[in-house]
Amino acid sequence: MKDTRTFQPATAIVTGSDSGIGKAAAVALARAGLDVGITWHSDKAGAEGTADEVRALGRKAVIRQLDTTDLDAAAGVIDGLADELGGLDVFVNNAGSGDDTKFLDLDLKTWMRTLDTNLNGAFVCLQAAARRMVAAGNGGRLVAVTSVHESQPRVGASAYDASKHGLGGLMKTLALELAEHGITANSVAPGEIATPMTGQEDEDPATKDRPGVPLGRPGDAREVAAVIAFLASPAASYVNGASWAVDGGMLQMGPQAGSHITGHDWRES
Repeated sequence: MKDTRTFQPATAIVTGSDSGIGKAAAVALARAGLDVGITWHSDKAGAEGTADEVRALGRKAVIRQLDTTDLDAAAGVIDGLADELGGLDVFVNNAGSGDDTKFLDLDLKTWMRTLDTNLNGAFVCLQAAARRMVAAGNGGRLVAVTSVHESQPRVGASAYDASKHGLGGLMKTLALELAEHGITANSVAPGEIATPMTGQEDEDPATKDRPGVPLGRPGDAREVAAVIAFLASPAASYVNGASWAVDGGMLQMGPQAGSHITGHDWRES
């Protein structure tokens, strides 16, 4: 049984790190002293920007394009990055997308694209990363960025909800199966975060009023990245199979209320 307390990370890969949470996570891990592999799907310039920030912190950055719907090629991208980094200690599965289609209107092609992007592609990448970690024998950290919708659904997101429920369940199984190798597996479940995915790029979350969130605002990508960096660190040696909500308390409001409440009257007794 490999002791997780001896884990000392030096290298990480963060998928979908050309912007938003992935970019913030890559920078946070670099600040913690790790060299970082960066992937992009359609925004190469964004990935180069992330790499510049990582290098400005004195760490190595390597970049590869990754399409998680290309299930035959995705593992090779992870292996290539790990080879270039000289190893792989931390893998953050952040790449993902969604759609906004109700169940009765959802076509199979859209369903499969969302499932391939968020779940099937994640499986391929996580497996490639875990195999590298097991072979190296130094332990490791697997972190998946899921969503608050990993545990609570929303209208118009049947494919997205199914993929995030599935990814959360996969991580819990990995926590059981990989623990003997000193590898922990945990999820981070963001609520509404001010990122390009939510149409809020480069906006200050404090300027946005969100009555249905107890903290009254969206989150900052760096607030999610801080939790990812902790879970990737030696300090998280006894955290395994957990899903950490980073949502300003939104889940406590119920599955629909967080994003649908338009006033603050609920705050009064």
